[in-house]
Amino acid sequence: MTPTITIDPIVDHEYRVRITDEHGDTAECEIIVALDVLADLGFTPADEHRVVQHTAAFLVEHQPVLDFPTLVYLDEVAAAYNDYPEQLHHRLA
Repeated sequence: MTPTITIDPIVDHEYRVRITDEHGDTAECEIIVALDVLADLGFTPADEHRVVQHTAAFLVEHQPVLDFPTLVYLDEVAAAYNDYPEQLHHRLA
């Protein structure tokens, strides 16, 4: 079973993300998209939902679902994982 990722907008630039991994473990977090960070990563507001989707998928590949933080900020992901910006561009290409 591949991980299942469900994304629901909460308010502008905030998304509730529910993830179920291949073991059936689930987590829920909020991904916050700061527009300046989105621009720094080389994306536009039109890319926002896809960036959230691929950020969640990236995190699933790099840490156990049960260890997900409740709040995720794109700049913190970029600071924690050096390959995040490159992988994000690759995924969205």
